[in-house]
Amino acid sequence: MSSSPTIATWHRLVRERHVQGLDALLADDAVFLSPVVHRPQVGKAITKKYLAAAFQVFFNDSFRYVRELQDAHDAVLEFEVLLDGIAVNGVDMIKWNDAGQITEFKVMLRPLKAVNLIHQKMGEMLQAAG
Repeated sequence: MSSSPTIATWHRLVRERHVQGLDALLADDAVFLSPVVHRPQVGKAITKKYLAAAFQVFFNDSFRYVRELQDAHDAVLEFEVLLDGIAVNGVDMIKWNDAGQITEFKVMLRPLKAVNLIHQKMGEMLQAAG
């Protein structure tokens, strides 16, 4: 199955590390569900802030998507990345609307030491972003 236009755009933004492209890709009511923050983060601005931090933390030369499952408005993208010598395995669960804009972005991670590392690194990035 070929990627939906939404997921094709997501892959391009990841490949190019193009944070500003998120403005058009995210719906105004987008929700971000973090593996390390209890409450859903609601709204385009906060979702972009979390994803921008993730661009800095996750998207190094070792990052790669290894499996992808899609439906009409949903995708599950499994990824692997090496951070500070720790092999991180995770899943991006993405939903989008009829306009092709992302309405929900959920990240799940394993193992626990990877979750702890991401918690630390994302916290640093979000603090730096103000």
